Amino acid sequence: MGIGSSKAEESTTGLHGKQGEVRNVISEEVDSLSNGKSKDIQKNHILILGWSEKLGSLLKQLAMAGKSAGGGVVVVLAERDEEEMEMDIAKLEFDFMGTSVICRSGSPLTLADLKRVSVSKARAVIVLASGENGYQSDARALMIVLTLNEVKEGLGGHVVVEMSDLDNEPLVRLVGRELVETVVAHDVIGRLMIQCALQPGLAQIWEDILGFENCGFYFKRWPQLEGRRFGDVLISFPDAVPCGIKVSGCKIILNPDDDYALREGDEILVIAEDDDTYAPGPFPKVCGGLCPNFTNPPKYPQRILFCGWHHAIDGMIMMLEACLAPGSELWMFNEVSEKEREKKLIDGGLEISGLANIKLVHRVGNAIIRRHLESLPLETFDSIIIFADDPVKGSAVQSDTSSLATLLHVRDIQAKRLPYKYTKSTSLQPSGFSQGSWIQEMQQASDKSTIISEILDPLTRNLESISRISDYVLSNELISTILAMVAENKHINVVLEELFAEQGNDMCIKPAEFYLFDKEELCFYDIMVRGRQRQEIVIGYRLANNYHAIINPPNKLEQRKWSVDDVFVVISPGP
Repeated sequence: MGIGSSKAEESTTGLHGKQGEVRNVISEEVDSLSNGKSKDIQKNHILILGWSEKLGSLLKQLAMAGKSAGGGVVVVLAERDEEEMEMDIAKLEFDFMGTSVICRSGSPLTLADLKRVSVSKARAVIVLASGENGYQSDARALMIVLTLNEVKEGLGGHVVVEMSDLDNEPLVRLVGRELVETVVAHDVIGRLMIQCALQPGLAQIWEDILGFENCGFYFKRWPQLEGRRFGDVLISFPDAVPCGIKVSGCKIILNPDDDYALREGDEILVIAEDDDTYAPGPFPKVCGGLCPNFTNPPKYPQRILFCGWHHAIDGMIMMLEACLAPGSELWMFNEVSEKEREKKLIDGGLEISGLANIKLVHRVGNAIIRRHLESLPLETFDSIIIFADDPVKGSAVQSDTSSLATLLHVRDIQAKRLPYKYTKSTSLQPSGFSQGSWIQEMQQASDKSTIISEILDPLTRNLESISRISDYVLSNELISTILAMVAENKHINVVLEELFAEQGNDMCIKPAEFYLFDKEELCFYDIMVRGRQRQEIVIGYRLANNYHAIINPPNKLEQRKWSVDDVFVVISPGP
């Protein structure tokens, strides 16, 4: 069954009328699909195997990816009734922008059903995690990959597999070989939350870069730049920021040396608005100049609080161990007993006795009960991470309700424990509330510590007051976005894996004083050139007293008077 953007907009008589009109418009397609006649629409498509709560966000990202080409075709094969799938997709409140969605009922484990959706002609196959527990979901994903290997005609595209447990990834990669790209959802979200907790404001930047709605990552070959140094290529694109090279042979070098000379077949990795919105221009005259003699400040011990439990918590602890200074503390507050926690962490591969930089502090309690939270020194934490409840136990809305209750309790307790009240909030986030309101008191508390809340339902993001007192990570939507990005270009997975890891290059927020003097007038290209003195690629900035960063800014030759209170977004070599 096919659903396109123009068809979804035809209804003005309510949901039932909308579904009826959609079915009337596509009835002929349904008949032909049922008889296996519609072969022309089922080639060069993206095939989604399975159904989950991430499907809506995934379809939205794929529709945005296909917008510049006038739309594409996405086929969904799931063990559900076709009409029910069609009705659920019809309820999605977004424009498909020319992309058609075809729903077919069947099993991804059955070769006959895979043949009905022309699996061998798909340009990419996405295997969604099932709603079962992590082990069962990964076992099913493995069986699907084994089944795909049995397709007689072979596969014309690559396979993107959403996985739950990092320990199961090597087996799926072994079976799928070079055709398979894996996205381990819990591990990605855990690493992203750690990065955002340690760098306030990074969550918004990642939300802007991941996906197709704003700027994103794109590869393209530019023969006219062959032989040029990367240092020159860096400032050759008025509407993009180069940040890496895909060497002929598929090796990807992120943040290469300035002296790297482009060779025949090399592709340039850039951050741009879309794959058709940028091209190299005339080489600009840039003065650059020298950076101030500033070194990275020393690391100081930090105190971090985890509220709740996460599937990848052992990996998150190891990431903190690699990032934090000796003497740091990680407080773990949840309903799991201390004995059971240690067993889970050891089973996950964590050597607790080997932790040198962080000390684990255990507290047992319920994070939505205020008196339990009041037993914690909440005003002393540098960062607090609030994990979402396991969605298997309830809906995404229920999980978000619990997370928001914890957030509001924590911020209120912190505000009441502040040693003094600011006469004016210094929060970067704008306030539309009157002086003395509850939200302003909580904003004052947010100046003292960072809170990262894991959110499952994208609609929760629309609660504006929440974004003013906490950064957030939309875990389901981010995973859907990454799956779509890797489906569109498998090489993006290598880039994201490095940026999310504790080793290699990182996405960072750096103070302006690393690159300029107060009130100095420079163009953005000047800042990019100065960033190379620190082996960094400057991709954007956030002005003082502004909440949103500007990635890949326009008018890169325009002079601007900068403040040392501004910050720059950079891709930087890891420690």
